[in-house]
Amino acid sequence: MKIELRECVLLIQCNPADVRLISKALTTPSHSILEVESVNKMPEALERIRKGGVRSVIMDIEMPEGLARFEELLSAAPYIPVLILSGTETECIARQAVEQGAQDYMLKNQLEQFRLKRIVRSMIALKSKEEAAIQQQKRADAILSCTGDAVLIGDIAGCVVHLNTVAEALTGWSCGEARARSIGEVFQTIDAISRQPVGDPLTAVVADEGNVPLCSNCVMVQRSGSEVAIEGLAAHTRDRTGKITGKVLVFKDVSAARAKSLELSHLAQHDFLTDLPNRVLLNDRITQAISFAARYTKQLAVMFVDLDDFKKINDSLGHTVGDKLLQSVASRLVACVRRSDTVSRLGGDEFVVLLYQVEHAEDAAFISKKILSSLTEPFSIEQKHLDISATIGVSTYPGDGQDVETLIQKADTAMYAAKKLGRNNWQFFRADMQARILERQSLERDLRYALSRNQFTLHYQPKINLETGEIAGVEALLRWQHPMRGLISPVQFVPIAEESGLIVPIGQWVLLQACRQSRAWMDAGIPPVRIAVNVSAAEFTAKDFLSGVRATLISTGVDPHNLELELTETVLMRDAESAVRILHALKAIGVQLAVDDFGIGYSSFSYLQRFSLDALKIDRTFINEISAAGEGATILSAMIDIGLSLKHRVIAEGVETVEQLHFLKKKGCSEGQGYLFCHPIIAEKFVEFLKCGVRESAVH
Repeated sequence: MKIELRECVLLIQCNPADVRLISKALTTPSHSILEVESVNKMPEALERIRKGGVRSVIMDIEMPEGLARFEELLSAAPYIPVLILSGTETECIARQAVEQGAQDYMLKNQLEQFRLKRIVRSMIALKSKEEAAIQQQKRADAILSCTGDAVLIGDIAGCVVHLNTVAEALTGWSCGEARARSIGEVFQTIDAISRQPVGDPLTAVVADEGNVPLCSNCVMVQRSGSEVAIEGLAAHTRDRTGKITGKVLVFKDVSAARAKSLELSHLAQHDFLTDLPNRVLLNDRITQAISFAARYTKQLAVMFVDLDDFKKINDSLGHTVGDKLLQSVASRLVACVRRSDTVSRLGGDEFVVLLYQVEHAEDAAFISKKILSSLTEPFSIEQKHLDISATIGVSTYPGDGQDVETLIQKADTAMYAAKKLGRNNWQFFRADMQARILERQSLERDLRYALSRNQFTLHYQPKINLETGEIAGVEALLRWQHPMRGLISPVQFVPIAEESGLIVPIGQWVLLQACRQSRAWMDAGIPPVRIAVNVSAAEFTAKDFLSGVRATLISTGVDPHNLELELTETVLMRDAESAVRILHALKAIGVQLAVDDFGIGYSSFSYLQRFSLDALKIDRTFINEISAAGEGATILSAMIDIGLSLKHRVIAEGVETVEQLHFLKKKGCSEGQGYLFCHPIIAEKFVEFLKCGVRESAVH
């Protein structure tokens, strides 16, 4: 059975008869939920109210100092509804009490049980609703205060009703100051990009829509004038019938998140070292430039800039110096172009420049010359003066391509063509360059399978002792017998092998085959002969180079003194200190060592003394300068003298005429190699040459 709680009505009445009358009216019938407690003095009333449980008060205004006592009651318990009882003579005072805060009044001569009970119950019910609404509002305020988002509530007229604590902090307005002000005044927003006012986002909310997000680049202007990046939603509030009753904005500060997002976006689109646009951003800008050029019938140019021999700086001075040099190069490139153009770093020492709009191809030529001139000025890095040059390839839209990939690829092709012409220059793309690139790619593709398909072979060319005419040694020369192309010159495929890294396994194969052939000749009864093998830079610097040489000598049984490794000056000077250690280790094994192409690299005479060398092999270009009268060979004479003074064998390669031979013999050159004595031949024919020896007339 449901038990209803009884509502306490406090009656302040001096007249006992009226007390009985009113009590009976409110408590009849017996199951009435109202109960009456009566006092006849205000202090007693206030004491009872302080104990709690009083739901309403009925006060006789005709008691002594009635109005003053009412004011005292109202001050002590403003939350309790009060019904005033009055005689006809004091009705004006009763009305005054209602104006000051009483709920209602009744004349004593009109007291009627039903009406009195209805008024008291209505007073209690109304107060209960108000209390419930207050509690609900308090709970809502507590929830809004606890949320991490700012909340602004407005009324139907667009004025602020409430701000939670987060909203107060973000807007700079307190809830009390903001209340009744327009939402636009308290919540001022602008677009971060256009800097134009955004306006009231709720204007976008129509009857059948839900939440509407604030603009994507929304910035709120605080009361102080400071700006805060925000994100949020706007919506209308509705009653149970769906009628719009007000507005609500929920938003939050995203300044840190937006700044982080911009930072990450920048990092994703820019090179970490130079802060130049990377390939991602470059592709986007070229795409936009192509769209613009197509729309307005304009041209644009793409320039592929590659630094010449940058690896030498990294290898000799370290990556820290190399990185600082790249940063300085980037600054100079940016200074050479317009603000509308783009300088991008693809990686390593490769840069791409987009000339956004060019009237003529000559504009790109002018910028290319400007860049080359700028880069030839010495760089000062960590108190070191560094010289560097660059090679540039240029492609243009629309002539050379209609898309990003094609334009960059053709600029790259033109750059490689320019490098073949001597570097530190520039070239426009031409159709014949593409054909050469395709040819090179085809060769590289076939080269990858040549070793496994046994397409390589060795030819042998003797080295002749110019004093005795005897065979002093033999050089193993690599040849590629292509099944479709026939015999391919090393000049065509060795550079490709070096660039692709295939030179290492090929070089290992050459060393093994040459040693096997040397062993085979000895097994056939031919006296041992020193066999020379060329070693590339990639092989020489490989971690397993020394162990590979040892393993080859052991497996073939060749005496190390009968093996001569030929290395160019460039290979030795790339990392001279490391080269010294490796050469000493090779000499400890017993291997002979020679400098190949002596004179065309960059020698250091101090290192020539430190290197454990046995021979200097003079490049054929100096031999070709010997005329019939013996003129034009001053430098050649000096190089022979240097080699002999260092107690090295001096070998002249490319000897083709008797005049050259006589000059070399006169200068004391140790050995000669060239067509005058014998062309490179296959192993079987070379056996006959070894048995017969060189023709005496060829030497004497």
